[in-house]
Amino acid sequence: MKLLPLLILFAACCMGGDKARFTKDGALQPPSDYREWIFLSSGLGMTYGPNAPAAGAPLRFDNVYVNPSSYQEFLRSGKWPDGTVLVLEIRESASEGSINRHGRYQTTRTAVEANVKDSHRFGGNGWAFFDLTPAMDGRQPAAKRIPSPNRCEQCHSANGAVDNTFVQFYPELIPIAKKYGTFQATAGAASGH
Repeated sequence: MKLLPLLILFAACCMGGDKARFTKDGALQPPSDYREWIFLSSGLGMTYGPNAPAAGAPLRFDNVYVNPSSYQEFLRSGKWPDGTVLVLEIRESASEGSINRHGRYQTTRTAVEANVKDSHRFGGNGWAFFDLTPAMDGRQPAAKRIPSPNRCEQCHSANGAVDNTFVQFYPELIPIAKKYGTFQATAGAASGH
């Protein structure tokens, strides 16, 4: 009976079983299945501050995923609920390989980070950042929070289009946020035209 496992998975996602989970000491349990989550967007060579890549340096891809139950809530309200986990996966790029002779494609994963919303656990705006790379690489069982304040928090707070997140770079979510009036155009936010 193959239907039962699918129903269990569907129920877990729809009931929030995919939301952020923490250890007793506040570390984030890494979501091993994040690549099965909702893919929001990918960027190539994006930088948010003065640290532009050196001339000729290879560009990296940024892939962003969100847990399915939080995505569904965003579609209904234009807001991220507590328990939201946005995963940023950073990968190297290459331009020539196999049959490809132009353009860039993704290669080795270099880092994995998470932006997590939990208004009861985290002060301020309710969001915190975690470096998932050591946990994903098997070097530690769970991810420690990046100490606050940090550059990620400061940039997201100043430039996030929706609730400290960069929805301005997620083209499918921009119209949803605008529909519900949660999209905030900031000095650093793209217009989303």
